[in-house]
Amino acid sequence: MGKIEKLAGILKKMGRVVVAFSGGVDSSFLLKIAKDTLQDGNVMAVTAVSETYTSSELKQAKRFAKNLGTRHKIIFTDELKNKNFTKNPIDRCYYCKKELFSKLAEIAKKQGFNYVLDASNTNDAKDYRPGSIAKKELKVRSPLTEADFSKDDIRKYSAKLKLETADMPSMACMASRFPYGEKINKEALRKIEAAEDFIKRQGVSQIRVRCHNNIARIEVEKEDIKRFVNKKFCDKITKRLKQLGFRYITLDLEGYRSGSLNEVLSLATKRK
Repeated sequence: MGKIEKLAGILKKMGRVVVAFSGGVDSSFLLKIAKDTLQDGNVMAVTAVSETYTSSELKQAKRFAKNLGTRHKIIFTDELKNKNFTKNPIDRCYYCKKELFSKLAEIAKKQGFNYVLDASNTNDAKDYRPGSIAKKELKVRSPLTEADFSKDDIRKYSAKLKLETADMPSMACMASRFPYGEKINKEALRKIEAAEDFIKRQGVSQIRVRCHNNIARIEVEKEDIKRFVNKKFCDKITKRLKQLGFRYITLDLEGYRSGSLNEVLSLATKRK
């Protein structure tokens, strides 16, 4: 049995599902397979809008759901009102996911859906993911993981299905731009979003601007690092990010990597 067939079999047994839908590569693929497998009326995509979710991501989610022809509900969460979240402890993600999944579970219960799904895949198990605790507490299912889909699998099958998201850069919650312990606030979030949007408009698709107080640490794919050797390009980026309020602008020579701010946790564990 192929992975798509295995995934479809898992979904068929679920019957009616609510999909936590960000509009990214993974959740878009899951939503597509769920829609094809369960048909209209048995699938609802729910997107949570908050200060940590960018306007460009919301546009992408709306467009994909509309093109797919699936039911799409927008809800609002406000993590910035939760001090356990804004203090940015190492389990910050737990409080965010707890609020999100609680709201999705409530929607599912009220509207007769059997399960809430998220789009975690096998790669996610390799990183520090405290949000998975909230997922277990609220009995959220991860059918992509259950069907043994990796990130590469999702992109491969998305391309076969001709999904617009197949080659889309990976997305992540904007809170992931802050090192643990540095307080998360609305002003800094908007500053980071504007910085990343500006750099993307210069032709750099995969970008993270990690905020270390007044320092911007830029992560891009290694093949894009050479762009910053160009003085004109570099000066343009530096000027804009300083206008946004960053005092120092740095380029991370290791390049973009998912979960780079968790590296400090790995170092701490090794020292113990």
